[in-house]
Amino acid sequence: MDDEYEGNVEATGEDFSVEPAESRRPFRALLDVGLVRTTTGNRVFGALKGALDGGLDIPHSEKRFAGFAKDSKQLDAELHRKYIYGGHVAAYMRTLMEDEPEKYQSHFSEYIKKEIDPDGIEEMYKKVHAAIRADPTQKKSEKQPPKEHKRFNLKKLTYEERKASLIERLNALNSAAGAGDDEDDEDDE
Repeated sequence: MDDEYEGNVEATGEDFSVEPAESRRPFRALLDVGLVRTTTGNRVFGALKGALDGGLDIPHSEKRFAGFAKDSKQLDAELHRKYIYGGHVAAYMRTLMEDEPEKYQSHFSEYIKKEIDPDGIEEMYKKVHAAIRADPTQKKSEKQPPKEHKRFNLKKLTYEERKASLIERLNALNSAAGAGDDEDDEDDE
């Protein structure tokens, strides 16, 4: 089916719907947003746009895509394209670079490490889209497991460990009490 229904190869921001071919109909899915607020431009509709461009047949309306204007009742494809390729992130990066360089350094530290500037964001997203088209299988994360598990509560002791701890405390208490008795005896004399 992926050969028959390739989807939208270039993300232009325009609404895209798969048309049925003669041999088989496209895979149909329904968008279940759950408890997500369905405001215009919400990221769930970005995921919907990605699934539509991937070749799925999902009943939808373009009214909730980023770039839809209520007054003209039209989808601004150029604005929607800007959001797909991270134009809003690049604009925020530029604003932070000029106004608050320290905040820019902390917010975009990974981008700085990888030498991605605001002008390179669109190219980065184009490479990502091309890589997903080339091999859509999900890759296993390369993260290293934590060296030691953080423990916020005390480890439970076994019966023998609790018993040994109690005996140790009693011996320490008895020895302290015995040393105190010797001092009292010296004072009496």
